[in-house]
Amino acid sequence: MSDTGGEAEAQVGSRMKKILVAMSGGVDSSVAAALLVQSGYEVVGATLRTFCYTAGPAHAKSCCGLEGVSDARRVARSLDIPHTVYDVEEEFTRDVIDDFVAEYAAGRTPNPCVRCNSFTKFRDLLRRAVELGADGIATGHYVRVDGTAEHGPAVLRGADAEKDQAYFLWGVPREALPSLHFPLGEMTKGQVRQVAREMGLVTADKPESQEICFVPTGDYRDLLSTRLEATHPAFQPGPIITSGGEVLGTHSGYAGFTVGQRRGLPGGFPEAIFVLQIRPGSREVVVGPLQELSSEEVRLGELNWLVPPDRVKPDVEVQLRHRASPTPARMELRGSTLHLRLATPQRAVTPGQSGVIFQGRRMLGGGRILAKD
Repeated sequence: MSDTGGEAEAQVGSRMKKILVAMSGGVDSSVAAALLVQSGYEVVGATLRTFCYTAGPAHAKSCCGLEGVSDARRVARSLDIPHTVYDVEEEFTRDVIDDFVAEYAAGRTPNPCVRCNSFTKFRDLLRRAVELGADGIATGHYVRVDGTAEHGPAVLRGADAEKDQAYFLWGVPREALPSLHFPLGEMTKGQVRQVAREMGLVTADKPESQEICFVPTGDYRDLLSTRLEATHPAFQPGPIITSGGEVLGTHSGYAGFTVGQRRGLPGGFPEAIFVLQIRPGSREVVVGPLQELSSEEVRLGELNWLVPPDRVKPDVEVQLRHRASPTPARMELRGSTLHLRLATPQRAVTPGQSGVIFQGRRMLGGGRILAKD
């Protein structure tokens, strides 16, 4: 493995390898930087200045807000490494926030953390690393890289199943894999915090950030209301119907719904009903009982392959939500769309979310879930 770093890997010829480390101000990225320093690397800390950094007080404590920048700087100072803040607000707004708004406006449910990793974080860090003459980049994600794997470097699930974050990294560019370091890949969260305490890092007991960093209120509709016109169809009333076309009621805007949702739907039925589909063209929210929520097939678009697709065997596993267990599937690539037939029907397959492809512990790639035909 090449993700934890070590004295043998920390040098290129007679000089130390230089690694650019993404430091958000949390305990994970702090320990990642500290372990690389301990292993003999020349470490440079980098914090990405996104939308949150320039926003109001509500953003201050978010993962990339003012407090995060301050904590990252303090950790870098304690490790005696340089620290730089890079302005990526324009890129972050274009690739993450604008996409987030556009997806909800189209009746889909996006995953902004995947977009941030795929576009802002890794691509920008790689560019900055080249400018600095660095040999690689590192983050505090709980995943691993195997540089000796067949068909090139492999991204593997983290050793700690509870913290494994491979699901969020399927969009990382394949060409970046040889440059990646994930020092926490073999560790548990408890071990990471213990290391932070032993090293005296100020972030040792800092709680994890749970909210979407650019939605500090916790309600994504607050953001949508500031970036879409009040007359947008996503905010207009529309019918709540069954899959058979029976009208059950009226909603106040399909932007408030996602596939699998139960809250906010009409009551008085013999069994619970859930959102099955959102049809933005007609503003219809289609609902039905739990048995209608399952899918036997999934289509993925916007594909990114970490292994050349012609070298992937058709029998794979697909993970359709962050906390979901992977399910066996048989895949067929049809042009730019990946069709997956699931061995076991899955509930609440949500357009806009990620489908991530694995064989064993190795992540092969992934894509966005497309709406049902």
